[in-house]
Parts: sequence; C-alpha cells; structure tokens
Amino acid sequence: MSALRTAGAPRTVRRSGFTVAADGSYAACLAETVPSEGGSAGGGLLAERWTLAGPEPYAVPLPGPQPEEPGTQVLPLTDGRVLIRRRVADRHDLALLYPSGPDTGELPVGSLVGADVRLLPPAPGGAAYALAYDEDGDRTGVWRVHGTAERVPEPVMAVPGRCSGGVWLDRAGRLLAVDSEQDGRTKAVAADLHTGRTSPLLQITEDSDDRLLLAEPDSGLLLLRSDATGEARLGWGVLGSRRPVRFPDALRVPGVLLTPVAAQPGQILMPEASVVALRAEVPGGAESLALWRPGERRLHWRASPPGWLGAAGMWLPGDELRLPYADEQCPAGLAAYEPPAGWPEGGSAGGGGVVARALPALPARPALPALPARREWCVLPLQQAPLAG
Repeated sequence: MSALRTAGAPRTVRRSGFTVAADGSYAACLAETVPSEGGSAGGGLLAERWTLAGPEPYAVPLPGPQPEEPGTQVLPLTDGRVLIRRRVADRHDLALLYPSGPDTGELPVGSLVGADVRLLPPAPGGAAYALAYDEDGDRTGVWRVHGTAERVPEPVMAVPGRCSGGVWLDRAGRLLAVDSEQDGRTKAVAADLHTGRTSPLLQITEDSDDRLLLAEPDSGLLLLRSDATGEARLGWGVLGSRRPVRFPDALRVPGVLLTPVAAQPGQILMPEASVVALRAEVPGGAESLALWRPGERRLHWRASPPGWLGAAGMWLPGDELRLPYADEQCPAGLAAYEPPAGWPEGGSAGGGGVVARALPALPARPALPALPARREWCVLPLQQAPLAG
C-alpha cells in the first residue's frame, strides 16, 4: 500500500474531510503538509485523491497554485476527478481537479453564493449536490453542482431554515435528509429532489433537537442523535415504519463520544440484522471501533487502525467493513473488519434503554417475499410515495 511521492515533496502530517465516492472507487480529503527535510517545496493544505478500486489503495496529491484554505471542501467523483469548493470573497467557487502529468488540471464549473455553502455527501449515481443558505429568506437551496446539462450549478429546490448535514435515504439519489434549524430547534426533514417537496422525518418531541446521522437504505435503519430524553443520545429507528425511536443503553457510554460511520448493507427489511460501525472517542484524542446491532445489549470493541482518517468508513454490498488509514509505515491503507463471529441473526427489538414516540416518517414499504437460501446482495428502492408539502 503506497502513495505516490517525489523526492523533496512536502510530507503529509494530517488529513481531514476524508470522503468516499458513492461506489467506493475513489476517495478525497484535504492533506496538511510540511516541507520535507532537504526539500524546497513549501507546505500547506492541498487536495488529495485516493484510488480504492485497485489491488491496493494509493494516494495522489492535487496541489493548486497556492495552498487551500481550511474551510475548503473536496468531494470524490466516480470518474476519478475531485470536486472542490473554495470560498473567494463573498462567493464559493467550484472546480474539478484531476491529475495531469506532474501538475494538477483544474476545470472551473461555476460558483454559489450564500451565508453558508457546503457540499453534500456523494450522491448515488455520480451526481454532486450542495446546500446554500439564504440568510435573508431563512431557507436553504439544494443545488446540483455536477452532472447538469449546462455543466454549471442548477437549483433543485429550497428547504425552509438553515440546513446542515445531508444523508441519502435511497439508492436512486432522489430522497435526501437534511437537518433544518428553525426557531432555535433542529429537526431532520426529508426532501424529494424530484418533486421539490419536503416532509418531517424526525419529530420526537416538539422541543428536542433531532439530527439524522446515518441511513442504510436496504434495511431502512436510521441512526440519529436527539436530546429528547434530556441529554444528547444516540438512537435508532426504521424509515417508513411506525415503530418507535429507541435509545439503547448500549449506546450510552459515559465519557465516550460514539459516532456511526457505516452500516452493513444488504439486510433487506431487516434493520435489527444490520451491523453498525461506530467511532468511539475519549478526551485526549484516543479512539477505537465499536460494532453493534440494533437490539444488542452490548458493544463489540475492536482496535482501530493507526492513523484512522476521522469518522470515515466504507461498507459496500457483499464486502467487509473497511476503514481508511494513513501513517508513516502505510501512507494509504484500508483495514478490513468482519462482524463478530457467531453473532446471532437479528436480535430482540428492545435491547433496553429509552423508547420515544414513533417516527412520523415516509409511508411504510410493502413486504417482500422471503430471500432465497443463497444470499444475494441486492438493492431495495424506497417506496416513492408523494411527500407532504
């Protein structure tokens, strides 16, 4: 496992914003570099692209004419290019970066304006979207910034409030969940990019802040963080179900911040059987990996790879969980993890903890026939029912 380097090139000391393309082919991040010993090249922030689809991962630096700013975002595309968002004065410029011999090719693709502009996670199908907050109108525009007919950003719809986050709810790139802040409260809402309509997704109590952290479209599993119980806790629910949101005691570890990074795909309509990988952080920066299934009364702890790149993980259908990492011995690596041996299929729906009221989510999906004995990894699209206006 290696990264492409040249003699005298800056040395990478830190990476941030690591993001994997929707199909797992590429990844991108910001790399902080310092001058290498005896080298003449300076340091600073630059975009870095990882190739993940080959026999071993490798990283390619994409330096620009000047170092990037800390607020810059990068997004990997399935064609190998990297979409970058830079703030320039009162606008946010977008460009496509790609390796071009020893240099970095750059193709400008337009700009966005807004009090807060951020790229959304990679969308299924290879398109790319961004959120742009209009402070005067107290609404957030959803823009398609890659994959448009004119090759410039085009507006898709607007969502009330100041929106952050961004979680895809289906495999078609149609249903998007965002966390909308209005009147001092944050609620997750679902946006249908085809119809331009929105619908409440998480409304646990009127006074709670309810944020969606992760969704697994095959099983419908949702991971969220809410203070409905009086403190911010991790909970889980099922998209399209009237089952209540649950806050298991297993996900409440004093002094530890748990953040979901990936969920096992392919568990069709079986959220209790989907394994969730969580990053566990303690004060001082130490971290480890925890594996959990809804309904389980305990976490299964694993050592995280040295140099694990933030809350990043990749779990593709039919594959193992893979965590990206980089250190002096391995500048570009993927560590593989299997679910705990002998873990029973499914699990009890309870698992202890607190039960909140039901999700006012999307309409329930129809039941499917039983799967064949030989497991096939397949995709279940969510029911495309009209959302409430």
